[in-house]
Amino acid sequence: MRVGACCGAVCTNITTSGGRQLPWFKEIRYFGIYIAQSLYFKGVMHEHKKSFFRSVNAILCKVGRVASDEVILQLVFSKSMPVLLYGLESLPLTRSDERSLDFTSNRFMTKLFGTTDMNIIKDCQAYFGTQPPIEILTKRRCKFLEQYRNSFNCLCRYCCV
Repeated sequence: MRVGACCGAVCTNITTSGGRQLPWFKEIRYFGIYIAQSLYFKGVMHEHKKSFFRSVNAILCKVGRVASDEVILQLVFSKSMPVLLYGLESLPLTRSDERSLDFTSNRFMTKLFGTTDMNIIKDCQAYFGTQPPIEILTKRRCKFLEQYRNSFNCLCRYCCV
């Protein structure tokens, strides 16, 4: 996979010492983060969203409608939201990516509360004390950048200057 100005250039496959050919891919998974072939460094969001919904459905399957909405929200925001936001603090996100994250969370809320009225969803978020994913991600990004800046690695310190 290539990132940069030559990302679309056709390349020959790399041959290993064993004679096997390594193919080129459009996206790769690196430490659980999906990275796409692009002109600039860019993450792939659809895998995060798919894993989030898989986790939410597993929770709803186990607790069903026996648990209260408050318990379900607490479970989802403690177990499923980290799945959605995993590693995203290290990636540059576009406004479209940020809206997609919020839409994913709001889609779960519409299913839980049985309404598509966004004013009701916002009121429920305020009442239950939950934050939209982009606010959680902003706090995580600040913490990540602070740890990056305070790293003992000289390359990290050089890049932060």
